[in-house]
Amino acid sequence: MPVFKTPFNGYSVKFSPFYESRLAVATSQNFGILGNGRLHVIDLSPAPLGPAAPHQPITELIAYDTADGVYDVAWSESHDSLLVAAIADGSVKLYDVALAPASNPLRSLHEHTREVSSADYNPTRRDSFLTSSWDDTVKLWTVDRPASVRTFKEHAYCVYSAVWNPRHADVFASASGDCTLRVWDVREPGSTMIIPAHELEILACDWNKYDDCCIATASVDKSIKVWDVRSIRVPISVLNGHSYAVRKIKFSPHRQSLMMSCSYDMSVCLWDYMVEDALVARYDHHTEFAVGVDMSVLVEGLLASTGWDELAYVWQHGTDPRAP
Repeated sequence: MPVFKTPFNGYSVKFSPFYESRLAVATSQNFGILGNGRLHVIDLSPAPLGPAAPHQPITELIAYDTADGVYDVAWSESHDSLLVAAIADGSVKLYDVALAPASNPLRSLHEHTREVSSADYNPTRRDSFLTSSWDDTVKLWTVDRPASVRTFKEHAYCVYSAVWNPRHADVFASASGDCTLRVWDVREPGSTMIIPAHELEILACDWNKYDDCCIATASVDKSIKVWDVRSIRVPISVLNGHSYAVRKIKFSPHRQSLMMSCSYDMSVCLWDYMVEDALVARYDHHTEFAVGVDMSVLVEGLLASTGWDELAYVWQHGTDPRAP
């Protein structure tokens, strides 16, 4: 299956919501500690019809260089060529792949005072996006405004992830190193719910795409927990199987109980949290920390991952990501 070699360490990979063969890969030099970054936009090429031409499974459409590492990337839900990048220097950059390279970035937003760890585009309202940062805040932005609409500051430590609810345009959740998950409604002055979800740092969260009350958290404690926000005393499910911190999680856009995770144990796992034997598949194709995963909205079962081994993989569930 297709593999893309990046010059820097992979940090995040995202499928386009408009083109089934297009992805964005965020990368950072020197493991993101110090150095430049690069944002790649890549296309999966269809296999050639005849044996004559050598098949290049992935082509790079464009790459954007940044002065600091790129920690995350999000595709716009309203413009097929627009990307939001979370940068280690505290900036948030907007790129339009339809424009000439000289016209990019379209905008560079400098408000966060530390590394920007995540970016997430609103799937229902489609004109706004969230960023989270090591400055302990989450910021709400709209594409047409040069300044943030609002800053959410309650967490006591780095906010590693902020994710919109798939059904409620005003609701999002944030996961922090302060060991809490917070649920917010942008119409309210403060967070509407605080879940002390883990005893160690929470690195990621994601909402179930079919149940707007269901959310998952991933932690340094090696576990993934699934929660029903209507009853937060105990999680619905606890998924154990990773041997180091779980870095990212992603719910399936096609199957309610299916989820993907990646970890510092270098593995990518698929889980079905509704069944007792929850681990569906384990992929060990990365040779360094696996730090980014995504599942295609447009092609069921198409998965992507990236890691510090400077590789981004795209494969169909059930196949070997390393197979040619």
